[in-house]
Amino acid sequence: MSATKKLFVKTYGCQMNVYDSERMAEALGGAGYETTDRPDEADMILLNTCHIREKAAEKIYSELGRLKPFKAANPDLKIGVAGCVAQAEGEEIRRRQPLVDLVVGPQSYHRLPDMAAKLATGERVVDTEFPPEDKFDHLARRPRARRAPAAFLTVQEGCDKFCAFCVVPYTRGAEVSRSAAQVLEEARDLVDRGVREITLLGQNVNAYHGHKGGLAGLIWDLAEIDGLARIRFTTSHPNDMDDALIEAHGTCDKLMPYLHLPVQSGSDRILKAMNRKHTADGYRKLIDRIRTARPDILLSGDFIVGFPGETEADFNATLALVRDVQYGQAYSFKYSTRPGTPAAEKPQIDDDLASDRLQRLQALLSEQQRAAQDEMIGRTVSVLFEKPGRLDGQMVGKSDYLHAVHAAAPDVAIGDIRRVKIVQSASNSLKGELLQDI
Repeated sequence: MSATKKLFVKTYGCQMNVYDSERMAEALGGAGYETTDRPDEADMILLNTCHIREKAAEKIYSELGRLKPFKAANPDLKIGVAGCVAQAEGEEIRRRQPLVDLVVGPQSYHRLPDMAAKLATGERVVDTEFPPEDKFDHLARRPRARRAPAAFLTVQEGCDKFCAFCVVPYTRGAEVSRSAAQVLEEARDLVDRGVREITLLGQNVNAYHGHKGGLAGLIWDLAEIDGLARIRFTTSHPNDMDDALIEAHGTCDKLMPYLHLPVQSGSDRILKAMNRKHTADGYRKLIDRIRTARPDILLSGDFIVGFPGETEADFNATLALVRDVQYGQAYSFKYSTRPGTPAAEKPQIDDDLASDRLQRLQALLSEQQRAAQDEMIGRTVSVLFEKPGRLDGQMVGKSDYLHAVHAAAPDVAIGDIRRVKIVQSASNSLKGELLQDI
């Protein structure tokens, strides 16, 4: 029997890449690999990449350069680039960095065992096709090991929206949904292994159509699984928030009161240039409907400043929307070009001006985030405890609103959900006092 080989995976970007990295490691487990957190002892290093952020490809090339000493020390080491940069760059990666043995796109990682066999013979592999088969139908069953109490579960991939700034439709392909039966089977398996909370993932997760009732129908079926206590989903598009999903936020006890709903800009002129296909006022009205269904919901959003053509009036419209909505969390970025997208061909605004706007927006968002945390003081929340804290007897977990909470809890086990009274707010976490079991 051949010796077990070591696999090191470095993950960049979103939660979907975290999920993909897990599945890639599981696929290669069938080819004799076990994971390690030490690249210096690895027989294969995989970089699972993201193409959303600025200069993503150049950062990966820099990382590959840092791997040269490992290759020099172990000529049999296999180095691979996976994910969205792999999809976008393809053969160019091997041309620019010859130490790379494997380039695999996000729709082909179910083929990794076959690729590993080819690598063992000295062949190098580039697979960035969009295969006709569903990768989820060809992945091996997940191993039976115990899991952390919170897990990601991809239910939808790809995007048909074609926002002018975004490469996802080109790197992940068209919108595709997994069947409800497939998702429910994987969810039950996760729960059997200790998972209490599942976050459903998709580039446009609320465009999910693998269930006759859409994402809301899938959520209600998941809520029937004994042992599954919490359900979340991300990332959503405003145009796909249907009535059933809004209602589920008000009526499904297991669906947590947290929603990430990117808007990107508060200016209708910029939203049109972005090809977002919604308006700022339409977004406000949607938020009103969601809050009517679930008044205590914590809202999160995404914003891009410095988009080509953005004026000070456009930026002020974004600030006005932020003040109207009052976000509990948010992510904001300065626009950067993505080759091949429509916005990349437009005249760019001054970088210093964009940086100034980003600082002003982030100051407002940080103020709102801190206010949302301070408002939690005195409230009782449920906390899913996930790991020990820094102090003896302390445990750390996530509240139903996705706030990080730490509390003295010497008798609490990982995976327990307990009632906690919030007594203090820090910059990125809350301190609580443990109450009785729930």
